Amino acid sequence: MFKTTIFTLAIMAPLVSACGASYAPPTQRLADAQSAERSAAELGANSVPNAQLSMKLAQEQIAQAQKAMKDGDNLRADSLLIRAKADAELAIAQAREKGAKIEGEKAVDDSAAQKATNVGQGATK
Repeated sequence: MFKTTIFTLAIMAPLVSACGASYAPPTQRLADAQSAERSAAELGANSVPNAQLSMKLAQEQIAQAQKAMKDGDNLRADSLLIRAKADAELAIAQAREKGAKIEGEKAVDDSAAQKATNVGQGATK
């Protein structure tokens, strides 16, 4: 029984390690990260300082991942692409936040102008 177990482990160890070495290229993650990066750019992330930094990180990680994929290091590429997508999504959120702040300030200004108009026309309070 003991010899059978050792024999089985001796046979299985190289097979298991060989399966781990052949990690599939993360092409879908690459497409997702690139898509998120494009979305951030379209939302104007390049004009928001915090979002600019997140965009730059995402772009660098995508480039590093493409190089890792070219070198056959798909596991590293996958990890880089997960981070790149997260950074691109952060840039999206930062760009939207800036837009929301601007819209909020505009709404407050419009409200104050409308209040002044109402008072000028004889409305109370």
